[in-house]
Amino acid sequence: MEQPLRHTLVAGFGNLYRRDDGVARFVVNALREHLGRPPLDPMDDGFSDLTHDVDTVLLHQLVPELAEDLQNYSLVIFVDAHVGSSIPEPIHEEPVVVTYRTPFVSHQTHPSTVLALTKQMFGVVPEAILLSLIGYDFDFGEGLSEETATLVPQAVDRIIELVTPSGNASADPAGSAPASAGEIS
Repeated sequence: MEQPLRHTLVAGFGNLYRRDDGVARFVVNALREHLGRPPLDPMDDGFSDLTHDVDTVLLHQLVPELAEDLQNYSLVIFVDAHVGSSIPEPIHEEPVVVTYRTPFVSHQTHPSTVLALTKQMFGVVPEAILLSLIGYDFDFGEGLSEETATLVPQAVDRIIELVTPSGNASADPAGSAPASAGEIS
């Protein structure tokens, strides 16, 4: 008998038109394929399909309004790209803590800030993990570099592990801040 999955939201974010910065779309669509669902097209953010044990959404950037959706999940996995000069490992995973973070630029919202808003507004906060894949090419254009594309199946495998109750997700959303994630795009 198959184990039930944790009620999870996989929230991918990044610019699809800046090559590897759009890796979240590829991870989310590969996950959807693994789960037997059709991929999201470039104009579909997934919010109209939030009815599964594992839901998926795609955003150009994280927005405070996501806090309303997060209250409904026990786990949220944020998927993004990172720059190798700040985080050397190809796939970086870290728990996301509840804290307000001042954005580097005004249009960036960090996952920890969205969690803080969820807790402030709704009194609950899901366990949260940031899974970021190294990007090599952030130039204008579509599609992934070959190096980043090879990481997509590994990221999907890790997400499946995390959403399975026996997975080793053990983030402490109310705990102290982890080491800096460096430059998360």
